[in-house]
Amino acid sequence: MSTATFNSNIISSFIDESPTAAAARPLAAVTGAELQAPLIQGGHVRYANLDYGASAPALTIVSAYLNEVLPYYASVHRGAGFASQISTSVYENSRNIVREFVGGRDDDSVIFTRNTTDSLNLLAGCLPHVNGQFAGEVLYLDIEHHANLLPWQGVPHRSVVAESTLAGTVDKIEAELAQGGISLLAVTGASNVTGEILPIARLASLAHQYGARIVVDAAQLAPHRRVNIAEADVDYIVFSGHKLYAPFGAGVVVGRPDWLDAGVPHLAGGGAVREARLDSVSWATGPARHEGGSPNVLGAATLARATQVLAGLDEDAWHAHEAGIRSYLVEGLEAIDGVTVHRIFSDSEDTIGVVNFSVEGFDAGLVAAYLAAEHGVGLRDGRFCAHPLLKRLGLPSGSLRASFGVGSRLEDATRLLAGIQELKRNGLGWDYVVDEGRWVPANDHRSYPEWAPNTPGTAGAAPCTVD
Repeated sequence: MSTATFNSNIISSFIDESPTAAAARPLAAVTGAELQAPLIQGGHVRYANLDYGASAPALTIVSAYLNEVLPYYASVHRGAGFASQISTSVYENSRNIVREFVGGRDDDSVIFTRNTTDSLNLLAGCLPHVNGQFAGEVLYLDIEHHANLLPWQGVPHRSVVAESTLAGTVDKIEAELAQGGISLLAVTGASNVTGEILPIARLASLAHQYGARIVVDAAQLAPHRRVNIAEADVDYIVFSGHKLYAPFGAGVVVGRPDWLDAGVPHLAGGGAVREARLDSVSWATGPARHEGGSPNVLGAATLARATQVLAGLDEDAWHAHEAGIRSYLVEGLEAIDGVTVHRIFSDSEDTIGVVNFSVEGFDAGLVAAYLAAEHGVGLRDGRFCAHPLLKRLGLPSGSLRASFGVGSRLEDATRLLAGIQELKRNGLGWDYVVDEGRWVPANDHRSYPEWAPNTPGTAGAAPCTVD
């Protein structure tokens, strides 16, 4: 079956009634929405991007803003020139925009970083000390992305194995907090594997009840839900632009300034100091303390612009659009024999646009390669930088993740379902081999843009198969 012209019988088997208008079309325009992907069997098809959870496409408004700002791009701070003054103004104002987006307190610091991982590593260097010793331990769950797990392994820490219910997990976290000695609770806002949302306001209340602070890894949550850290009483929040419909991958940490101002400067260098001497230094406070060197001006600016666009969305329409696609996809997958949709908690009710699943009898990487090559569908496979969670879910070799957002449409989910159905009925339509630890089509003859390497794109990929 040619993916360019779907078998109407396959599609209709997943559609019992007309899809809602909210899910049928994109909620907001994104760059590359009509990108044509070459098929291994010949021809092209519109690329069905179901990999928003890795990096979301840039909003067209953000792309236009980038082109508007780019002529003024210059090194920020201390520049007397016109372009430098404009760039400095844009960069510093981006802090105010981002702070407002997350409902930050007036005195909350806004520090731009490389990404969410960088933000959490920065915060790990700011944990309080008493008499040269850490003032407490960091508490985290086993369901965390490596970004919110690995930085804490280098400091005093405790880990909690999540229960099969969200309620039981919250009780278990409280029990650990009640033992005392915890300075920071580090939790994800929404699982990057299953999309399930954690009750951050409840967890913040518990952390404070037992004398700890809380940091929320909102890399997945912020692109799907509005978060008000002042209302939820969250101390720190971190997220990234590349998941929030902005290019360049800039990240940010927003939160209480005392730990940040006393912490180890994250990047020693120019701009992070008050006075530098040959053998000593006086460090700055505020964001400058952790932003040594020339910052990612355009990354910060586009991140801030993306938050403005999301803040302007009608929340009911936003959530209805995402929920419509997710429920349709989950119901369709569960209707296919041999397909399992995975979740962590049996009682979780609120979920972002992420669906994790596996296909019995097929390696996840092979299914992903097949969907890309034969159907023009892009999704993610592997262990999603959450190895402990995948192991406890019984998926040590990985699974598949479809993720979507404001630029998605119901037809993207239809294409995925049609591809899985065809795989189950007819098997692979092409031969595939393992190259650099990744499945790729054998004898791939597809052409790529003349400026791009004409390879399958697996060089340097981490196979992610060994603990």
